[in-house]
Amino acid sequence: MDSPSSTGQSRPVSALIGVVRTLVHSNLVISLATTSVAVTTMILAGLPLEAIPLFIVFAATMFVYTVNRFTDLDEDEQNVPRRAAFAKRYGAGWLAVGVGLYLGAIVAAVALGLPGAVYLGLPLVVALAYSYGGIKRVFLVKNCFVGGAWAGIPLGVGYYYGQLLALEILFLAGYVFAMITIAAVIFDIKDIEGDREAGVSTVPNVFGPRVTRIGSLVATATVAIAVVIVVFETALAQAFLVVLAMNGYVTAYTPFARADRGPLFYGFVVDGEHVFLAALVCLLEWGGFL
Repeated sequence: MDSPSSTGQSRPVSALIGVVRTLVHSNLVISLATTSVAVTTMILAGLPLEAIPLFIVFAATMFVYTVNRFTDLDEDEQNVPRRAAFAKRYGAGWLAVGVGLYLGAIVAAVALGLPGAVYLGLPLVVALAYSYGGIKRVFLVKNCFVGGAWAGIPLGVGYYYGQLLALEILFLAGYVFAMITIAAVIFDIKDIEGDREAGVSTVPNVFGPRVTRIGSLVATATVAIAVVIVVFETALAQAFLVVLAMNGYVTAYTPFARADRGPLFYGFVVDGEHVFLAALVCLLEWGGFL
């Protein structure tokens, strides 16, 4: 029988885990992560922080990922049963929230005459292409597709501020593409069994988790070297070296990525990499170091 002290300790921990699980399964964490990419882009590119583009990114992410929870429900029942159970129980409500936010973003963009409002249809195209376009079944294409979708966030920010072709924007788009593609490969480690049964070829189920982890570490180091070269060989400010902190973050969690790790590891720790970077960038900015 547990002692009162051990029981007292377990209840807060259990409650905290429950809160984190809800944040992950409801797609609030991933929506915060994409919004963090926009925040990082605005600060490093010297652009003003505005609520509207941040809201649009958050709303579009909530919509796309909530729709994906339903289209991937059968796979999730095998790979992530708790997430599937959450979607069955609460999914309709969260889908309504996602659709409402997405439609609200479209209405706001049109009403305010924002540049590129027509491109707000892209999240729907992305959701449909990912879920029904067969992209997930082509080796590495799924990972690059996800990386490309996230790379659209810095590009969208650049377009909004009329700085689409600015070196800072293009650099961050390339960086986000590379790092999200790596994260997407690592994410596939948790889905090895389900992907094999579904006939989906991924890096982990073709080469195994160990080789995937080693390859991801090599890729992360390669991206870090490329960042240093680009910063010192172009007109980019040395402040952009701050992104290397995320390479360190990824290097720290990659050795722990295993098939038996739950969605809290992948959905909170792995997906939290851009939240970590944005928080660091904000602290450095407010401290006058950027």
